[in-house]
Amino acid sequence: MNPTLTQCPVCKDELVVTRLHCSSCNTTIDGRFFSGPFSNLSHKQMEFVEVFVRCEGKITRVETELSLSYPTIRNRLHEVIRAMGYEPGKDELRDDLDDEKRRNILEDLNAGRISAEEAMSILGGEEE
Repeated sequence: MNPTLTQCPVCKDELVVTRLHCSSCNTTIDGRFFSGPFSNLSHKQMEFVEVFVRCEGKITRVETELSLSYPTIRNRLHEVIRAMGYEPGKDELRDDLDDEKRRNILEDLNAGRISAEEAMSILGGEEE
């Protein structure tokens, strides 16, 4: 079985699932069905997501269950994230802020010179 296509191969617009079929009893259902971001995942990626969720996102438990190394687990997780249309690490803290700058931002927050939203924005890279 193949994963559901989500993009038209001709014009690249979004495809809509309109028919579901049961090969066991030959029942067919027509309509418009939402497929969601998980429809972009391969069978192997869906199996990984199932293990990851069952292990409550604890990579050490995933390592044990799948007998894979930490870097392999991280790579598989990043593959899943990309397949869902996101970029891994995009929401992480900025790399260009050293510890002193981060400390100053937190001190400004603590002293009330900036709001929590401003601090998060600066730490997240939305503002200089």
